[in-house]
Amino acid sequence: MARDIFERTLSALQEAEAHAKGETPPGMIVHVPDTIDVAAIRRQTGKAQTAFAASIGVPVATLRQWEHHRRQPQGPARVLLALIEKNPRLVEDMLGQAE
Repeated sequence: MARDIFERTLSALQEAEAHAKGETPPGMIVHVPDTIDVAAIRRQTGKAQTAFAASIGVPVATLRQWEHHRRQPQGPARVLLALIEKNPRLVEDMLGQAE
């Protein structure tokens, strides 16, 4: 029994170390929400529609369709928006340049 606990604890620590190094631990599942509240995500960033649309590389008309729930973002757009929801400064932090 004690050996089993030790082995599970060691395995968990190794997975935590891999995660801390930026590696994907075995068995990790990425969850992308089925629906996204695009307007709420944009408001979190503090950007106007035109600035937000430009920052994520979509036409402002597409953004408006999403915000008015006429359409839902799909594929990579949904993943990007889910990431921005977790970190509203994601685009600036990753791609921003000093002026």
